[in-house]
Amino acid sequence: MSDSQPQPPRHRGNPCSSGGPAADGAAATLLLSGARLTDGRTVDVRLSEGRIEAVGTAGSLPAHTASREDLSGFLLLPAPAEPHAHSDTALTADAGGPVSYAAQDVQRRTTEAALLQLGHGATALRSHVRIGDVHGLGPMKAVLQSRRSLRGLVDLSAVAVPRLLTGVAGADGLAMLRDAVKMGAAVVGGCPDLDPDPAGYVERVLEVAAEHGCPVDLHTDGDDPARLARLAAMAGGLRPGVAIGPCGGLSRLPLEVATRAADQLAAAGVSVVCQPQGGCGGVDQRGVAPVRLLRAAGVRLAAGSGALRDLANPVGRGDPLEAAYLLASQSGMRPQDAYDTVATAAREAMGLPEVRLEAGFPAELVAVRGERLSGVLSLAYSRIVVHRGRVVARTSAVREYCDMVTAAELELPRQGRAGTGAGA
Repeated sequence: MSDSQPQPPRHRGNPCSSGGPAADGAAATLLLSGARLTDGRTVDVRLSEGRIEAVGTAGSLPAHTASREDLSGFLLLPAPAEPHAHSDTALTADAGGPVSYAAQDVQRRTTEAALLQLGHGATALRSHVRIGDVHGLGPMKAVLQSRRSLRGLVDLSAVAVPRLLTGVAGADGLAMLRDAVKMGAAVVGGCPDLDPDPAGYVERVLEVAAEHGCPVDLHTDGDDPARLARLAAMAGGLRPGVAIGPCGGLSRLPLEVATRAADQLAAAGVSVVCQPQGGCGGVDQRGVAPVRLLRAAGVRLAAGSGALRDLANPVGRGDPLEAAYLLASQSGMRPQDAYDTVATAAREAMGLPEVRLEAGFPAELVAVRGERLSGVLSLAYSRIVVHRGRVVARTSAVREYCDMVTAAELELPRQGRAGTGAGA
């Protein structure tokens, strides 16, 4: 079961929404013209009914479309997805006091965080939501309400995260976990490391997942190889519907121990969602999982953002392209492989359909100003985001300098405001 089920987009009157639905509810056709692909081709891409209808050389597709988006100077990519967000606590780093979990406050934070990440290019988000304790199911209800309000702009799914699931105290958590799924939580998860019986915690999560046909997404630091081995063995029966992260503790284990753990995760078909931008409230330790070792073992590796300006990471950006940049710059991954962790692999970890720049695939795309992927990951400023075949977000950056004769003589690229003759 994937994180979110397709819903028909609804017109919101947003002036940025090229290719919005027609008045009768039928999706309009949108032509993306002059886009550059990572293989160096410049193409036109026609979108219709939320999918890619055709890809052809620039100028080859008929222009009888409802709308056109000029992507000259932009690199067109499959849109990233965010497999590990914490929207209920996002944007609370500067609260100046106890964080409010009133329904209206959680919904506002969730909506604002989702729109920020949509602006970065993520058209699908998986948010881990704490349930239980004094707040009960209140935060989950608020996140699900935000999900409904965002439908047509971004796909938001919720992971139910109970604190305890074993012993006398865990009975309430287990009942609440089941209630959260009935309410609309698409994924079951939690933090087995924080339960007195981690193996029992995982067993109960897998039990609920099997009952309801839900994917599983668990927080773990991964610093206990025996515990990780038990998790992998237990999760193997749900393959490939189990994701764990951020697993930064694996990087602190001896090489031979970490290698053995990676082999076990690969054999179980478990996805590992690392967090190159920092940790999250689900684990106490910082650090990034050993991505080279995991990839060498054949582990399904995706990357998420984790905290977005909350106490766990007060400067977190929630930007998938920054996560890819960090994997390329600090972990030595090729730019294409790094981007795949936040796009193809992230969607796979979330159970979402694959996106390719080919006819028939979902129209989940992001265009970033630049010519090559390495440059885009380095300076990812202006972005145009397409969700279900229509433009849903734009970010425009303008860089200006004083007049300089040498720059003109050398024909250096210029950026300026509209009407100045310089590129935006």
